[in-house]
Amino acid sequence: MPVSPRLYVESPLAGGVLLDLGEEASNYLARVLRLGLGGEARLFNARDGEWLARIEAVGARRVSVRLESQLRAPGAATAPALTLLFAPVKKDGTDLIAEKATELGAAVLRPVFTERTQTRAVRLDRMRKITLEAAEQTERLDLPEVLEPMALSHALAALRPGTALVFCDEGGGGEPVLDALARLKGRDAAILTGPEGGFTEFERSALKARPDTFPVSLGPRILRAETAAISAMTLWQAVCGDWG
Repeated sequence: MPVSPRLYVESPLAGGVLLDLGEEASNYLARVLRLGLGGEARLFNARDGEWLARIEAVGARRVSVRLESQLRAPGAATAPALTLLFAPVKKDGTDLIAEKATELGAAVLRPVFTERTQTRAVRLDRMRKITLEAAEQTERLDLPEVLEPMALSHALAALRPGTALVFCDEGGGGEPVLDALARLKGRDAAILTGPEGGFTEFERSALKARPDTFPVSLGPRILRAETAAISAMTLWQAVCGDWG
C-alpha cells in the first residue's frame, strides 16, 4: 500500500478543518503526484502533530483538504537540544550539511564565518527549503531553526547559557570525541565545525580557552568539512541523543 505524501504546514491543524494549501504544496499534490478528489496526504507541524487529510477540491492553483484524524500527537522533547555551528562551504556541501543535520535531529543550524571561511554567500531561503523537505521525508514533526550567519565570536556569544560547545579540532590536541560526549549526556550542546582550510591558531587557542568548551578529535584523518559535521552529529546522537 503506497504511503501518503507528507507535507509541513504552518496553519493550525484540527479535526474537521478545511484547509487551502499553498501553491507549491498544491502543485506537488495535483500535478506532480496527480492526486484528485479523495486523495490522501499527511500534514504536520510541531505544534499540532500529524494529521490525515483528504482532498476535497482541486483548483487551477489551489488544493483544498479536510483534516480527518490525528495520526501523531505533538511529542515532548526526548533528548537535549543540539545546535550545529558550521562554516559554510561550497553550495552543494552546505546543502548536504543542512539536509543531514535535519535528518540527524539538529534543533538549530547557524552558519558561522571564521577567518578561513571561503564561502560567505549563504542563501537561508534555500537552506530552509532543504530542511523542510528533509523533515517531510524523515518523519520529523518539527523543523530545525535556521539562523542568520554570524561571525564565530558573535555566534558563540549568542548560545543559550549552559550549552556545552563541542569544538571539532582538526589540528589535533582534543580528546577522543566519545570520551567527551560521555560527559555531556543530558546537556544541550552545540557542535562547531570549521571551513575547508580549518581553524587558525588564534581561533584554536581562543576556543580552547573558552569556558564550557570541549575540544575533540574526530580521528587520525583530516575530514572534509561536510564529513566532519555529519560524523560529529551522528556520534552525538548515538551517545547523547534519542537513538538509545
